[in-house]
Amino acid sequence: MEAIKKYIRQLSNMQTIALGFAVIILVGALLLMLPISSRDGSWTRFSDALFTATSATCVTGLVTVDTWLHWNLFGQCLILLMIQVGGLGFITIGVLFSLVLHKKIGLRQRGMVSESMNAIQIGGIVGFVRKVLIGTAIVEGVGAVLLSIRFVGEFGFLKGIYYGIFHSVSAFCNAGFDLMGYQGPFSSLVNYSSDWLVNLTIMALIVIGGIGFLVWEDLLKHKWHFSKYRLHTKIVLPVTAVLIFGGALLFYLFERENLMKDMGAQEAFLCSLFASVTTRTAGFNTTDIATASDASKLLNIILMFIGGSPGSTAGGIKTTTVVILFLYIRSMFQKTKSISIWKRSLEADAIKRAAAIASGNMTLALGAALLICGMQKLPLDDVLIETFSAISTVGMSAGITRDFHLLSKLAVIFLMYCGRVGTLSVALSFTERKKTSPIEYPEEKILIG
Repeated sequence: MEAIKKYIRQLSNMQTIALGFAVIILVGALLLMLPISSRDGSWTRFSDALFTATSATCVTGLVTVDTWLHWNLFGQCLILLMIQVGGLGFITIGVLFSLVLHKKIGLRQRGMVSESMNAIQIGGIVGFVRKVLIGTAIVEGVGAVLLSIRFVGEFGFLKGIYYGIFHSVSAFCNAGFDLMGYQGPFSSLVNYSSDWLVNLTIMALIVIGGIGFLVWEDLLKHKWHFSKYRLHTKIVLPVTAVLIFGGALLFYLFERENLMKDMGAQEAFLCSLFASVTTRTAGFNTTDIATASDASKLLNIILMFIGGSPGSTAGGIKTTTVVILFLYIRSMFQKTKSISIWKRSLEADAIKRAAAIASGNMTLALGAALLICGMQKLPLDDVLIETFSAISTVGMSAGITRDFHLLSKLAVIFLMYCGRVGTLSVALSFTERKKTSPIEYPEEKILIG
């Protein structure tokens, strides 16, 4: 036991976070395998249990078995627990227990919390975590109450409240798990496509969870005074709005003669807006993705790849990464030395990180798609939706997840893990303790472009 503690103390913050998520996934998978977790009381294949545990902990939402049809109450609650831990981060949950037990939180713990939540600084991190935990409880609680208004009338009091809590936590954590399998396997929220209460509540929870905790703090502190916001918040809010409403408009234009052909104006509006919100990070759906047009599928992939914002429950390369890359391209065209926005210059390291994250996620998603297509005869567009959904921890699927062979499942599991922990973080966890050579080699130009 002492040897294990010594080994853990030697790990860097990134290595601890990466290892912690792996342990949670493995323990969750072993528990889901047991007969006490399945609805029919039988053992679940390890590959399906591991896939589900990874998807829940990495708040993705891709599933090989229907959550309601396969798992019983214990299994569903276990999945819900992994979603909550995965959404907030196990380090944050650990701080919660330390606060409850009045234990001192050391400098190393503070550093890990800062790393886990993408906080800008360590100072005041404990107070920040306390605000996040309280805010999460309030937002998920209000969401659960609003959803219960609809579900209690449909399922009865206790079951309706349970459904409200489950879907509120799943939406806020951007997980995309649902319990609507009784209406048909993998049906998600298709039967609520015209329900204003369910749609608006789920969308609000997704957006609040996906904009990031630093943005919360800014909004609470400065209210509507945009000029007082951090640069981070000034970037996140406008970009989020453009992606949501721009995506909704494009979805409507692409599907008005297809998926929305027989819908009324209100239902078409809800479906378009819901598709734009959920595609970037959550994975719920109110329309059938498999029958969507090629243009909509491509739009899905683009929005999934972008994802939400840093320091949130969302995945993807993040909104700020896209803005940094766009600004860098603009500076190249304008031949300016520095990259600036809102009268602030960006550090050079931010550009390197943005490029590494975007290229890393793109490489992993395309590489996994190539691997899956090489092993199974599946439509390329559906496979790309699956792999970009996994690396971006979205959970959007064209319905081929349950047809995956073992190696395809393992490839998607790896993508979900990298997407939650962070592609760059996973890579650095293997390299950051290696010593780099002090030698600098002479420069030589190569042709580019």
